[in-house]
Amino acid sequence: MEPTLEYAEINGAKLAYKILGDPSLPLFITLHGGRGFGSHRSDFAAYRPLADSYRVLSFDFRGHGQSSCTVPYTFAQLVDDIHALREHFVGGDKAVICGGSFGGYLAQQYAITYPDHVSHLVLRGTAPSHEHEAEAIETIKQRLHLAPLASVEMMSKIFGAFVDDNEMRLVMFAVGPLYSEGVYDPNKGLESARRTIYRAETHNALYSEEEKYFDYRARLKEITAPTLIIVGERDWICPLNQSKIMADGIPDSKLLVVKDANHSVHHEKNELVISEIRSFLSSR
Repeated sequence: MEPTLEYAEINGAKLAYKILGDPSLPLFITLHGGRGFGSHRSDFAAYRPLADSYRVLSFDFRGHGQSSCTVPYTFAQLVDDIHALREHFVGGDKAVICGGSFGGYLAQQYAITYPDHVSHLVLRGTAPSHEHEAEAIETIKQRLHLAPLASVEMMSKIFGAFVDDNEMRLVMFAVGPLYSEGVYDPNKGLESARRTIYRAETHNALYSEEEKYFDYRARLKEITAPTLIIVGERDWICPLNQSKIMADGIPDSKLLVVKDANHSVHHEKNELVISEIRSFLSSR
């Protein structure tokens, strides 16, 4: 049975979420990627098999998906929203925090800011600093033939600012083939681009000069939660080297490199990823 989309009033914003699993189970919060275009849908689909052992909660950040467009759009505000949402469901109890890509940046900041409220940390296809962008640009130069509608110049928009929602939709459709290995289905890509909600205002705010230069490298040692780091060997936007930096910096961490997988490793190799998460959470 598909859970209904619900809403919670959090820090003045109306956040859309889905939740699955018995209320008595430990809370597993997923944090989506995609500044200005991500939503709960992708992560909820990937991680819902864990709902037999955890209460899986996936939500849209403020200014994303079906949540309200309530400013400010800052890393600090989103992290405080995560904290308040966790408290809304479990009070003072800890939760598993699982973040991918942009959600992984927030997950690291949350684990550093609120260490007493994280039981375990799962980081998927993410990075400890903004310097992953330079690696991503070099990677796209080598793989541009895989996305014939894309250009290197479009990266300055993805890592900077879009003119409007329409430009954002077109650029993200053009780079779609870069996100996974295997044969790209342009019809599915088109449908995804059509149904995705793009908010250039949110994206631009989170890539503003005040927000984009995040860097947790010097503070990774402050993460006390057992941490599983998952990365596709072919991840283009948060390359493997970035996960190695996190694994070296986080004291109690395990690095899982998945072959023949890209940024969408949690979908490309879903059974493996779910199995590894189960094993890691049950062993720590």
